[in-house]
Amino acid sequence: MTAAPDIAIVGSGINALTAGAMLAKSGKRVALFDQADDPGGCMRTEPLAEGAVYDPLATTFVLWVTGGAHGVLGEDLARHGVEFCTTDTPTGVLLPDGRALTYRMDRAANVAAFDAAAPGDGAQLAADLDAFGANADLIFGLMGGDPWSKSTAKLLAREAWQRKPHGLAATLGDSLQSMRGWLEPSFDSDLARALWAPWCLHAGLGPEAAFSGQMGRVIGFALELAGAPIVKGGAANMVRALVAIIEEHGGTVRCKAEVAEITSAAGKVTGLVLADGETVAAGTVLASVTPHQLYDRLAPSADHAEDLRSYRYGRGNFQLHYLLNGPVGWTTPGLDNVQLLHLTPGLDGVSKAVNEAERGLLPEVPTICVGQPCAADPGRAPDGQSVLWLQMPEAPRVVKGDAAGDISVPADGTWSAALREAYADRIEGLLANHIDGLRDRVITRRAISPSDLEGYNPNLVGGDPYGGACTIDQFFLWRPFASSRRHDTHLKGLYHIGASTHPGPGLAGGSGFLTARELGA
Repeated sequence: MTAAPDIAIVGSGINALTAGAMLAKSGKRVALFDQADDPGGCMRTEPLAEGAVYDPLATTFVLWVTGGAHGVLGEDLARHGVEFCTTDTPTGVLLPDGRALTYRMDRAANVAAFDAAAPGDGAQLAADLDAFGANADLIFGLMGGDPWSKSTAKLLAREAWQRKPHGLAATLGDSLQSMRGWLEPSFDSDLARALWAPWCLHAGLGPEAAFSGQMGRVIGFALELAGAPIVKGGAANMVRALVAIIEEHGGTVRCKAEVAEITSAAGKVTGLVLADGETVAAGTVLASVTPHQLYDRLAPSADHAEDLRSYRYGRGNFQLHYLLNGPVGWTTPGLDNVQLLHLTPGLDGVSKAVNEAERGLLPEVPTICVGQPCAADPGRAPDGQSVLWLQMPEAPRVVKGDAAGDISVPADGTWSAALREAYADRIEGLLANHIDGLRDRVITRRAISPSDLEGYNPNLVGGDPYGGACTIDQFFLWRPFASSRRHDTHLKGLYHIGASTHPGPGLAGGSGFLTARELGA
């Protein structure tokens, strides 16, 4: 790029790449800068062993394929080789006693399965999903739209007219229901409750948190509609395609290019200074970073000092990845095609593990999310081998102790290599109860602790993959701060995007999409 960019973007994760691709397509000169060796943020694909690949961080793109950014960029992505693949069974649950329940992209099959678990549970599932469907335009409009836009104001005015103000208030109040508040009155079967309970974890919430029940219904609706798609060949193919869109429209993506400062004059952004001293002039800057990175380091703002003091990051994540010799070999039949299977004692088990992690303890029985990428994309492993992608969403950022009292914890609370592998052993022991001969068939095991996650990406503070706690006081209008308005900042022309901003985390590209739209893309 010979001319100075119209728009400089700090970072190259899903939101930065989405904004960059949309803005480049609209004719803007765009340049992205990232300190990492490769673009993509949490979208990575690496070799697990010879001939086998895995996504060490994020892998599931249901929020993307059901979101607005895909509607704009989907054809370009397909042209650059992106193919989404899924099975017809996006999720399920497996209890310690071997009982299981699966959830398919088929309403009738799901109703029958829930009714088989407990008479009436299927009818309640259908009623709850139908009720959500009736409110989907309102809920998705608020969750994914610009809360300060004219379109959102018109949406609320229309809904208030149709429902009457008290009816609208009741609908929004119902949305604040917790996961426990939804599940316990709705389903008699412990299996039905256990199937949904872990999904609040993937929204950065616990089962007692406000809005976690609504997130369960959102996820159930989306999984039935779109499954749990992954990118054929690995998430890095999504990155390559988004970079290609930017570059074919004259933009650039520069890695190993750490931004040291966002410059300004008279209250307006003027560009960037890189760590090596290079200056980049730009009248508009998008920063896909955490609030502390933006307002403490890149563009300091004394006005946000109190906001930063009180901003909270959420629980860490622990990842564990396997290459196995042979098929997975579940001891419970019917699980081979489940893309995201949760191993959990159930609703109370999820609640217990969340509480332990939030108190700084290694959970005694963590919730284990087992991804089976080879079920949808067999090419990720050589013939006769299988890849497993495990995520444990309840991990302390700083470790104060072990809830089971079995694992020695460093005095300073750090995730040492020894602690990481000891905790991986606990998880493997739980997994081995349900997979024939697991330990004898392991070709490769790779554990990733919360501190390792932050090493991958500084936006994952303490291993929090959601850019900050997603509790209601740090969400919607109030993300990241109560004073936040759109993605504006204290500097004209500087926009804050990423998981720490509305509409929050996940592989949807939502904040990048909204900001690009605001800038004319």
